[in-house]
Amino acid sequence: MLIYLNRSLLAVLCIAVVFTACKKSSSDGPTTPTTNNNKGIQLATDAKFGSVLTDKDGKTLYFFANDAAGMPTCVGGCETTWPLYYAADASTDLNLNKAEVGEVTRADGRKQSTYRGYPLYYFAGDAAKGDIKGDGVGGIWFVAKPDYALMLANAQLVGADTKSYTSAYVEGTGLTKYFTDAFGRTLYAFAPDKNGLNTYTKGVTQEGIWPVYTSEILNVPSVIAKTDLSVITVASVNKKQLTYKGWPLYYFVSDIKRGDNKGITIPGTAAPGSVWPYVSTATTIAPAQ
Repeated sequence: MLIYLNRSLLAVLCIAVVFTACKKSSSDGPTTPTTNNNKGIQLATDAKFGSVLTDKDGKTLYFFANDAAGMPTCVGGCETTWPLYYAADASTDLNLNKAEVGEVTRADGRKQSTYRGYPLYYFAGDAAKGDIKGDGVGGIWFVAKPDYALMLANAQLVGADTKSYTSAYVEGTGLTKYFTDAFGRTLYAFAPDKNGLNTYTKGVTQEGIWPVYTSEILNVPSVIAKTDLSVITVASVNKKQLTYKGWPLYYFVSDIKRGDNKGITIPGTAAPGSVWPYVSTATTIAPAQ
């Protein structure tokens, strides 16, 4: 009888040990990381800037105007102040279009995350989550946002004639600040236009060469005054067109790659910029109708 009880007690103890071990492994042991541990680009809301892009920990991300062509140009010592951002995981934020999140391989082989083709950076001066101290630095660094109507490029002008031009449309090299859309595509004005009046687009033939820019009035980088934006209706193509300081804004169909600005030398019989100038904060108000 004693032997039977001892065997029964031993069986109960074994079951208890197994149960305890299982319970420990399911709750106290190491767990497999979930995809949420690296959630990629996220959206946050700031009282001043509205929707902004951050990393998974809430650290603010930035665009660099010199990167309009889509390749990182902040290298060497620049990276001390503006470290690159990279996350292998796609964004888990349902409010972001995942198709607009990507990556680029830098010249040194490192990868860098992009949004709408713009490489993303941190600012070394942002010490805490939610800091946005890098916006507007040098007039060429801007907090990354998902709702810019315009972006600022700071790049070399190269006309359709393949010649390089300065901001004054003189042959030569040097960076020029000008407007693009949110994806780095250059925007132009048409010199004969009037304030709030498109005089170029008479139908689909003209628009096929110089498409109207149809953005709504959204947000803009901090160096651009949002109050300078307006929207007109182009009846000939039944489209809305964004204007800046009264100038209707256009694309040039031959600007195939982001960062292209070939339209400044169209038509080739006219002086560069005299018919289709680039648009910038220095652009004067369009003449009255």
